[in-house]
Amino acid sequence: MPGEHWPPLSPLQTGLRGRCPRCGQGRMFASFLTLKPKCENCGLDYGFADPADGPAFFVMMFICIPAVAFPLWLELTYDPPVWVHLVTTLPLILLFCIPPLQPLKGWLVASQYFHKAEEGRIARGPMLPAGDAADRATAPTSLHPRGPAP
Repeated sequence: MPGEHWPPLSPLQTGLRGRCPRCGQGRMFASFLTLKPKCENCGLDYGFADPADGPAFFVMMFICIPAVAFPLWLELTYDPPVWVHLVTTLPLILLFCIPPLQPLKGWLVASQYFHKAEEGRIARGPMLPAGDAADRATAPTSLHPRGPAP
């Protein structure tokens, strides 16, 4: 399949469904949050993917915090016994916080592929011609525009 052209696919459409970001057909996950080594359809190696803690962060910030508002309201309004929280709050938080992890991880992986994200590198300055290096050796070392301090 080398040299084969793949049209760009939306990271939202492929990632949220857990599909390969290149072909849109193969499944991305071997288990709930474990990526397969490569796509079974097009052979894309998922070694580039590193969503790190991104899915957990998004779930905590956008889902867990509002999901905790209910138990706080319940506690402050009715002051129920602990067993009421175990029966209502725990299932609510688990129901709202765990299922979005896989689609969010898929979206982050697909976004990394789509935007060609890779590990950061330190930029090197342009190579100076030989004459510039000699001029720089004799230049004042101070950053002040009038030269070195007396």
